[in-house]
Amino acid sequence: MTGKIIIYTDGSARGNPGPAGWGAIIMIYNDEEKVENKKLKVVELGGRVDHATNNIMELTAPIESLKYLQQNKIENNNIEIFSDSKYVITGINEWILNWMNNNWRTANKKPVLNKELWQELHELNKEFKPKWNYVKGHNNDEHNDRADLIATSFADGEPVELRNKK
Repeated sequence: MTGKIIIYTDGSARGNPGPAGWGAIIMIYNDEEKVENKKLKVVELGGRVDHATNNIMELTAPIESLKYLQQNKIENNNIEIFSDSKYVITGINEWILNWMNNNWRTANKKPVLNKELWQELHELNKEFKPKWNYVKGHNNDEHNDRADLIATSFADGEPVELRNKK
């Protein structure tokens, strides 16, 4: 597939840990036509667990987004993921290779928290090779705000209606 895929993700935990949710917006651009006629497909995803940390939900959102692409056989070598979690962005861009080289131990020799999620994200990251970007949260970014709304609404047990434009 040509074009570009842009993904915004967010996680939320009420009480941290506590009732938790995650949200994602996947925007699929198809530029096989002229640039001004790009087609856009938008898929929103979200989920909830009864008890988790914010960091678990922040990791779950990009994992579920990339699994969505995998399950729907959407291949693209131009994927960007935006997250307001420095934990996720720094972890995947900087820390993870050292963790693996140190047998999943931090620089302080402690076990890496959420190891299984990091391992899953690493495998998906190897497959899709997205570019990871930090976006400041609660800063009037339309897509980050929407991902936040999805995540918090699921955490609250009252999920918003997910918009899916085919």
